[in-house]
Amino acid sequence: MSFESEELISAVREAVAGVTKKWDRSYYMDCTRREVAPTEMYAAMAEQGLFALGVPEDLGGAGGGLTATAAVMEEMSRAGTPPMLFSLTSFARQSIIRHGTPDQIRRYVEPTLTAEQTFCFAITEPDAGTNSFAMRTLARRQDDGTYVLNGQKVFISGADQATHIMVVARTTPASEVTKKSDGISVFVLPRETPGVSMSAMNIDWKAPEKQFSVWFDNVVLPADALIGAEGKGLSSMFDSLNAERVVIAAWTLGLGYLALEKAVAYARERAPWGSPIGSYQAVSHPLAKAKAQLEAARVMNYRAAERFDRGEAAGDEANIAKYLASEASYAAVDAAIQTHGGSGFDEESDVITLFPMVRILRVAPLNNEMILNYIANHMLGLPRSY
Repeated sequence: MSFESEELISAVREAVAGVTKKWDRSYYMDCTRREVAPTEMYAAMAEQGLFALGVPEDLGGAGGGLTATAAVMEEMSRAGTPPMLFSLTSFARQSIIRHGTPDQIRRYVEPTLTAEQTFCFAITEPDAGTNSFAMRTLARRQDDGTYVLNGQKVFISGADQATHIMVVARTTPASEVTKKSDGISVFVLPRETPGVSMSAMNIDWKAPEKQFSVWFDNVVLPADALIGAEGKGLSSMFDSLNAERVVIAAWTLGLGYLALEKAVAYARERAPWGSPIGSYQAVSHPLAKAKAQLEAARVMNYRAAERFDRGEAAGDEANIAKYLASEASYAAVDAAIQTHGGSGFDEESDVITLFPMVRILRVAPLNNEMILNYIANHMLGLPRSY
């Protein structure tokens, strides 16, 4: 990690502390239990200028690139308050920053700097799953230049709280293209657009946000809802998805460090046989291993962020970072539960409460098996099995 990145992360850490000292883990879990959005926390983040990070200064933002965005996610998660809408907004708007018109940047990016507008990201479909090329959601262009959008997306996090939806859809059905990556486009629309409906999925992951099935029934979109060129949205999509990998890795790392911190504190004090259990290698070694894994994943994640910020291809590093971070965090939470023994399963200890989210992040937003496929195919040159 560069010296400049270390300085930036330190500054972000100080700004985040200004939020989490008041809007802390107890507040976050209270919102979770009451199933309400942590609006006060988001307002405080906006006041601290955190939503403006990651947007270039010449576009009105605070700069810092993806490195700063990842730092915000990591530090907020270390405090036990991972801000999902910040995460979604920060990576979704990358498509607009890199491929949008000046007017689209003014309308869709500038309001996100103060969290006046936020995004959810709609790409996954019931039948396609991780095979985005098989999506069926279709936006057909009309004679007047508008589009009519029809289809369904699933596992759309925070869809009820975001003001806008970034949706990836086909503008040409897969059956009508020679190259499967052709015919994919990216659109932005207000959540309240007529024809948009949603239903919460029955998923409890100990967070104030839920996942939704979202339907688009004859949704009319103006021509300028399209980001970039029609049918050529793959690069736009991956600019958001590669940023997503880094932001999600930072999210999981923060939770992993939080779990490790809880376990170490407990292992130092718990002494049923006289000596602290942390002195026993059966307890200390899993924690030490988790620490090593977290540190390695963290280095890779900021390496990916720095490459992204330099405008370089960052897909390899971003995918590896997401894989390493989610596996390391899972190991840290598992070790923390084991260290706490029976009390680790009592929600009052606030250890088991970390497990559902960390476990989900090994599956979403891209499951780790598909990341291994990416590494095997794109980095090792091995043949595909699918």
